Amino acid sequence: MNLLALFLSALPRFAQSAHTFEALASSTQFREQLLEHIAKAQRRIYIAALYLQNDAAGDLILSALYAAKARQPQLEIAVLVDWHRAQRGLIGAKAELGNAAWYQQRAQQHHLEVPIYGVPVQSRELLGVLHLKGFVIDDTVIYSGASLNNVYLHVGDRYRYDRYHVLHNPALAESMVQFFQTALLSQTAVHRLDRPNIPSTKAIRSEIRHCRQHLKAARYSLQGSSNTETGLAITPWVGVGQRNPLNRLILKLISASERKIVICTPYFNLPRSVTKALNSLIKKGVQIDLIIGDKTANDFYIPPSEPFKTIGALPYLYEANLRRFAKVQHKAMQTGQLNILLWHDIGHSFHLKGIWVDDDYQLLTGNNLNPRAFNLDLENALLIHDPQGELSTSTAAELQQIRQHTRRIASYTELETLADYPEKVKKLLTRLSRIRVDRLLSRFL
Repeated sequence: MNLLALFLSALPRFAQSAHTFEALASSTQFREQLLEHIAKAQRRIYIAALYLQNDAAGDLILSALYAAKARQPQLEIAVLVDWHRAQRGLIGAKAELGNAAWYQQRAQQHHLEVPIYGVPVQSRELLGVLHLKGFVIDDTVIYSGASLNNVYLHVGDRYRYDRYHVLHNPALAESMVQFFQTALLSQTAVHRLDRPNIPSTKAIRSEIRHCRQHLKAARYSLQGSSNTETGLAITPWVGVGQRNPLNRLILKLISASERKIVICTPYFNLPRSVTKALNSLIKKGVQIDLIIGDKTANDFYIPPSEPFKTIGALPYLYEANLRRFAKVQHKAMQTGQLNILLWHDIGHSFHLKGIWVDDDYQLLTGNNLNPRAFNLDLENALLIHDPQGELSTSTAAELQQIRQHTRRIASYTELETLADYPEKVKKLLTRLSRIRVDRLLSRFL
């Protein structure tokens, strides 16, 4: 066993029963499970997501929370969303007040306490957001990288594919709730968005700076954990800013692989440290499967038939990154050591992330494995250790489901180049490349 494997095996962790661990297959199942657990809640509901959107799916969730509160007046409820994202409209849409105005409207209609908190990770959205995820309902944790809107919950014709897990684990649930309470809700920078007279970001700028410094030192409580657990177990991780504990864990997890590793990411914009770790694995002979969203399955993809917006160039930037990486590793692709699989299901998008290492470990996370996640946003993850293969059947089924709409590319030449792109995309990327703004953008998007 190498030193990295020893480090991972010695981590404190919460025991987990395989019988109360479930990987859901679809966004529809995720929506159904979430609503079902909310309806049955007895003590507490804590929800953390980038946003709770004012649309049909968001209304399903918020209505379910109000119904649960009406049924159980003593129910403890807290919804945490990103401060900035909640107070603006969608990218590319006309200016509007954002979801906060909707939260206030619903609160006035119901006269029940369903608090929705805005968490400002930075004074500007570009510099960092609440990207930490998790739904804790009583002693059950539902974990997904998804936020709450129509496409994430598959309300309507389209879905955005993610990973979804349901874990009954009182110790883990308590640890996550304690983090919500002590690391986030205790901060003076965090304010209710379902009430009027929300302070401006400028007015709480000093509180936001203090909050970010506090978050850099924040950790999940591991009370009740053990570092001698030999069966299925879970360790929660959190991090914000450069070289944070979650970043370091991800790099150690990748580097610890001895035989095979599977990595999923929706946006191929890897930090240099991750690329370096993958290059080392290739030299070591480890088999690598990278499952990535095709550019047409990207959240920001705009079909050529529709009016072009600047944000629509992002999927092409990611494809250019992938092509450069594939070209460097052409030999490994030819031998089958490196498998790049592109996910594409017409009309739908791919938001899935995760890491599987040597049948021993897997990481559930909302971390996109990009420079923004590694440097700016508040991220979290659940590290699962399965030394006895108790989840092997479940894991194999999940990976088979993920691969269902993928195709393997045998060579970098199968990926398009700048010359193949729509004219407006070509002009924009050429201009950005000429002044090297594309490299700067990759750090923030």
